[in-house]
Formats: sequence, structure tokens, C-alpha cells
Amino acid sequence: MVNWLANVLPAGALVLLEVALLVAALLLAPRGRRPSSALAWILLIVVLPLLGLLLFSLIGSPKLPQARRDKQRTMDERIEERARTVDHADATLDAPPWLPPIARLNRSTGAMPLVDGNVSHLLPHFDEQLTAIVAAVDRATRYAHVEFYILALDGSTEPFYAALERAVQRGVEVRVLVDHLGSTKYPGFRKGLKRLTAAGVEWRLMLPVQPWRGRYQRPDLRNHRKLVVVDGDIAFIGSLNMIDPGYQTRKNRRRHLRWRDLMAEVRGPVVQEVEAIFVTDWFSETDELPPATSVEAVVDDGDARTLLAQIVPSGPAFEAENNLALFNSLIYAAERRLSITSPYFVPDESLLGALLTAARRGVEVELFVSEIGDQFFVYHAQHSYYEDLLQGGVRIYQYAAPTVLHAKHVSVDETVALVGSSNMDIRAFQLDLEVMMLVAGRAFTDELRAVEDEYRANSTELTLEAWHGRGRFHAVVDNLARLTSAVQ
Repeated sequence: MVNWLANVLPAGALVLLEVALLVAALLLAPRGRRPSSALAWILLIVVLPLLGLLLFSLIGSPKLPQARRDKQRTMDERIEERARTVDHADATLDAPPWLPPIARLNRSTGAMPLVDGNVSHLLPHFDEQLTAIVAAVDRATRYAHVEFYILALDGSTEPFYAALERAVQRGVEVRVLVDHLGSTKYPGFRKGLKRLTAAGVEWRLMLPVQPWRGRYQRPDLRNHRKLVVVDGDIAFIGSLNMIDPGYQTRKNRRRHLRWRDLMAEVRGPVVQEVEAIFVTDWFSETDELPPATSVEAVVDDGDARTLLAQIVPSGPAFEAENNLALFNSLIYAAERRLSITSPYFVPDESLLGALLTAARRGVEVELFVSEIGDQFFVYHAQHSYYEDLLQGGVRIYQYAAPTVLHAKHVSVDETVALVGSSNMDIRAFQLDLEVMMLVAGRAFTDELRAVEDEYRANSTELTLEAWHGRGRFHAVVDNLARLTSAVQ
């Protein structure tokens, strides 16, 4: 690029252009960014000026438009006002003493309180996830609210679409939110929307990129949440996209990939908080508020002990990186054991430092990842951190191919767990709208530990010796991919 410019511009003009680009980059790039990210943008703009400026104009702002953030603040104020009338707890005998400060942090950033009186069960396999969601929709008498990053009609998800149709026929109000760019590339997306329209379902695209309709923001700012709420009585939250577990693209079929997810089914007051996430996103896309709902704080689940739970939203509609603050707080709070499952693990400096510090002070730290990856740059950027983690004492388990371990969860010591949609990478911290559920209770954490035990039985532990034996080319690509993670 510089050589081309040199052929068409006098030397003096070229120098002035380079200086102007450098000044512009220095003025624009550092705003609201980490130094590593700002330096990456400055380097890109100076070395590849046309490409750098084009990319910066398209994806230079890591925040949603001001109007969208104003809607988030409006809903946060409504939620905070409503939360003042809700009985919420700071701690119980089944929660560690360090939990209340973390819950207060979550409330200050995401507006949701920690509430008692909940019951939750984990659904670790696709068939039981789909069966449970379909059964809940079939029991709906008032409404079903559905929100997925990816939603597509195929042979596996047909029962879900049929359940939505039956609900509408019974007079149930069905509302569906689906991320625009997250879903559009998958077979069955448009066919699914036509099916919803024919059934009388109200549906909207989340964060649509349709400049010809006056709807535009940075294209890679996405809504990555996955949740279902039925009648204000039951909710589902986790990592599942409503699509066949093979994701049905030609490349995925050729590699025989299968995604494995984790969903939590929950009842009790925290369902109101999951509902608030949907209502906020619906309002953000439609300027309409669905009718308010209420949930009783009593659950009927035999002799099961109830749980403390709190919903933590995050993303570019917020001023802070809510999920990163939560992850770091839990890692620093861990006293004995910490288990993390994240398919896309590209930590920033603070998260990497927290993990290494935990391992070095004697916490048993383990990380579950996939043996194979479906995203080239993320896969190799993730690998660039393995040596530091292994040297620091973190145990890494690689789930056997061809499964992509897509679940996102954390367990801390014996009684605290975290389940939801958020990965541990820059996208999840700054670019994607996410939602996590913090849970305190021995029964739930034991259930999550059993899932982790199953992962371990299907994984191979990565050793430092084996990692040093990977090819030189692999190592070079890893380090180059790591640089790309800073440009955001």
C-alpha cells in the first residue's frame, strides 16, 4: 500500500499523509480502549491506511448507538425500581461469605438482585433440552417468550416450531427474538421465519443490520443470549442455539462436527429476572413493552432445597464489562477448586492474571475446551495462552473430537456456580450481549460437578510436554492469531 502511494504522490505529500494518518489514529483509536487494542488499531491504520480506515469506520466503536444504550438505562431504572419491592437475600448457610459483595457488584452493573426461593435443574444433552422446552411451551396458558442467537427450522428443531404453533392456536401470546447476522447464514433460518409468520407468532430480528431501513450499528455487535420464558413460571437459560447440533452447514457436515451445550431449567423469583432480559431486548427492538408478569416466590419441588440465584446481563449496551467483572471476582474468591468450561477462551490480561494467581495460591484450577475448533482465528488465539496456563498450574482438558464443547459455565468450591451464554473472550466481554445466571446452593453445584466429571471422562488432559511437541507452524499461527484478538 505504501509503495503504491509512493508512485502516485510526491515524497512530501506522502510524508504529510503518513503524519496525518498517525495523528488521526492517535486521536481516535485510544478512546475507551485498552492500550493493546488502541496500539493494534494505530498500527493497522498506519501500515494499511485505506483498509484500516475502512475497518475503523465500520467496527471502530465497541458500543451500541446512543439510543440503544438509552433504552438499556431506561429498563435498568425500571428493574431497579421493581427490585426494591422484591425480597432479596445477601447470603444463607449454603453460601460462602464472599458471595454478598459479588452479588452487590452484579446488581450495581446489571440492576438484578440476588433472590432466594429458586429451584433449578441442569439439562446437559440436546434431546432432553429440546424435550423440556417443548413440554414447557405446550403447558403455556398465557405467553411464551423465546430469544436465541441462532434459530433455524430443521429436522431436529421441527418439534419446537410445532409447539409454538400449537401455543398460538390455544390463544397463547408467542414472541420470538432472533439475532439477525447470527442466524442468517444457516440453512432453515428464513424458512423458520416464514413458518413463524404463518403461525401468527410475533417475531423480531435483534440488532438488524439493514441500513436501507435506517437500522444499523457496528455489524459485529450481536445479541448472543439464549433463553425461553413461559407464563412467568419457568425459564431456560444457557448455551443452546435452537438449531440441529451439527449446525448443518456444508463445512460442518464435512467435518462431522456436533455441538454440545448446557441449559438450566429454573423456577422461582429469578424467572422474573430472566423475563426482564427478554422484555428489555423486545423493547429495544420494538419500542413496545409486553404486559408485566409476576412470579410467586414459592416453588413446589418436593424436598429439594431452594437456591439463591441472580441474573447478570452484559454487553455493549452497558458502560462496564459486567461479565468480565463477575468472572474475575469469582476466580479471586475461589478457595479450593475452580472449574471453567468455555469453547472460546481468549482471556484479557486481567482474566489471565486472575487464573494464574488462583492456581499459584493453591486453588485446583481446570479448564475444559474442545480438541477441535470451528473458528480458525479464535481457535489459534486460544492456543497461544495454553503454555502460560500450563506453566502456571492450570489443568487443561480437551473434549474429544468431533464434538465442539459449546457449554459456558463455572463452578467455584462446593456451592457456587455460573451458567449462561457468555464465552471468555473479547467478543463476549465487549461486543456481544450476554446473560449469565449466578447460583448458590450445594445441590446445583453438585449437579454441575457431575457434568464436569462427564466432560473429563470424554477428554484428554493436555500436558506441557505434549504442547511443546506441536509443530512450529502451529505455534507461529497461534501467536499471529493472538494479535488479531486485540483489534476490537
